[in-house]
Amino acid sequence: MDEKEIERLLDKFDRSSLKNFELAQDDFKLKFSKRDDDEHVVVEDPAQPGSTTADSSGHGQNDQAQTASQSDQPVSQNVAEIKAPLVGVVYFAPSPDKPAYKKQGDHVEKGDVVCVIEAMKMINEVKSDVTGTISNILVEDGSMVEYDQPIFQVTKG
Repeated sequence: MDEKEIERLLDKFDRSSLKNFELAQDDFKLKFSKRDDDEHVVVEDPAQPGSTTADSSGHGQNDQAQTASQSDQPVSQNVAEIKAPLVGVVYFAPSPDKPAYKKQGDHVEKGDVVCVIEAMKMINEVKSDVTGTISNILVEDGSMVEYDQPIFQVTKG
């Protein structure tokens, strides 16, 4: 089973009313599970421009214009990217009732946890490999990220 097939299954699962899905083929096993509706994530204060807030499904919503402008910006030599080390769903807080690890404008040290990625019910911490200030958040909370996809831009220093 390739990545496109898994993404297609995940998309269909998201749109369905199923709570759990499990698939086994030979030595390959795939399992999806949805969070309960009462689990919400609030990442930043909605009054701030470009902030991220949770909708009823617990997935973050960013201002689309800001997201589009961020992806069009060239990366300078003074800006480093923190990239996803694996495919999964990114969350900026350790749990729905806790504050975000880091938000735009926060100082980050090398080795600081900046977010987590959930893959197959396993939570994986994503740590910064650079010291600086988070200048841009490039993905939405609760969205699917690909391997090596940039999540944050960090201004070094």
